[in-house]
Amino acid sequence: MIPLALKGLRLPALAAPMFLASGPDLVRECCRSGVLGTLPALNARSTSALADWLDQIAASLLPGSAPFGVNLIVHKTNPRLQADLRAVIDARVPLVITSLGAVSEVVQAVQSYGGLVFHDVISRRHGEKAAAAGVDGIIGVAAGAGGHAGTLSPFALMAELRQVFDGCLVLAGAINTGAQVLAARVMGADMVSIGSRFIATSEAMVSAAQKQMMLTARAADVIYTAAISGVSANFLRPSLIRNGLDPDNLPAAGRLDMGSEAKAWKTVWSAGQGVGGIDAILPAAQLCERLIAEYAAARAAVAADPFGQN
Repeated sequence: MIPLALKGLRLPALAAPMFLASGPDLVRECCRSGVLGTLPALNARSTSALADWLDQIAASLLPGSAPFGVNLIVHKTNPRLQADLRAVIDARVPLVITSLGAVSEVVQAVQSYGGLVFHDVISRRHGEKAAAAGVDGIIGVAAGAGGHAGTLSPFALMAELRQVFDGCLVLAGAINTGAQVLAARVMGADMVSIGSRFIATSEAMVSAAQKQMMLTARAADVIYTAAISGVSANFLRPSLIRNGLDPDNLPAAGRLDMGSEAKAWKTVWSAGQGVGGIDAILPAAQLCERLIAEYAAARAAVAADPFGQN
């Protein structure tokens, strides 16, 4: 079930925290439109800049807006974790998404002021660890998602996560339309996380060239590899080639180091397998309204289907 604290949602969805792409403008427009907007803490150049962003977002939201969230990388190589966590606590951020580590101390720190914690997982084992850490929600990152994705079918992942967790369950991976949001809910997800589709928005903090590649790429252009950052993730084949890399003969993977992640991702661009369904670069508010309308239309279509009637 969706926590009552997440009031203001017009769509059971969050705009995923995308490394180097999500910023205050994108978060603001999503939240004002009724979609939960999020950003990675590390997208801000410093903890001080993050604190400024959080103040800016809170001040820009209107009555009835959806809440917003921040992604914290809970990994030993993230040198800013404790400082960024303090900024999040001071700002009383409604939702914190943790990645690369389910740490009960972080969960308790956020919950102490009434915040919620959702955790990214790619398997049942990771889901069990997140549940044991006391999280409020689990984001199942299925095969085909952008960024650090998993390899499991969303059907398999949702079924296994529900066996070990009875809180809010979120599905991520190749979701572009309101109909796909409804499909995720039918298979057992309470919400969805939409990432790549929001890269192709006016407010995304990426270059025009990257946005254009989102329009021309197809699912076959997505390469799943650990060679870029040390953790398996999906990247666009054309961006690998632009950087002088052979997508079919990539170097051996190194180790994850959050201190150098920005350098690795700045010119090698990530996207999920749903990239082939992206047909336009839109203002975020317009995209949100389209998703909401598609979701309502899909619900109506299902209700009118004679196979869905008793």
